Amino acid sequence: MLGRVDATQAIAEMTEISPQVREVVVVGADGAVIGSNAATPERAQTLADGAGRLLAAADRDQPELAQLEASTTAGSVFVVRDGERVIAATTTPEPTVGLVFYDLKTCLRSIEAPKPKRRRRAAAGEEEADASA
Repeated sequence: MLGRVDATQAIAEMTEISPQVREVVVVGADGAVIGSNAATPERAQTLADGAGRLLAAADRDQPELAQLEASTTAGSVFVVRDGERVIAATTTPEPTVGLVFYDLKTCLRSIEAPKPKRRRRAAAGEEEADASA
């Protein structure tokens, strides 16, 4: 993963080289899903909501937790926070924990940050308008 890419491309590249990872969701600073390989948008939102709840619960004991893993007999859930963005993934049972964390961090850091809308300066007597309009 060289350079910055969009979330969908970053997730596709990561899951290609990380066979233990099943579903992935990337959540932006505003809490919106910005990328996922989940089967449906509803499933992506369910993963995002679950990751948010796990981080909120962990933050009560460890404020600003950077990463966590929750294991079940069916597999694990990994959550990584980098700044205000979050990536969460489900895995096969007994994953290689260090490798999954590394792949998730690399994936998240390779994703382009959404570009803020630029505003052009208003001419005399005009209101400001989006430059993209």
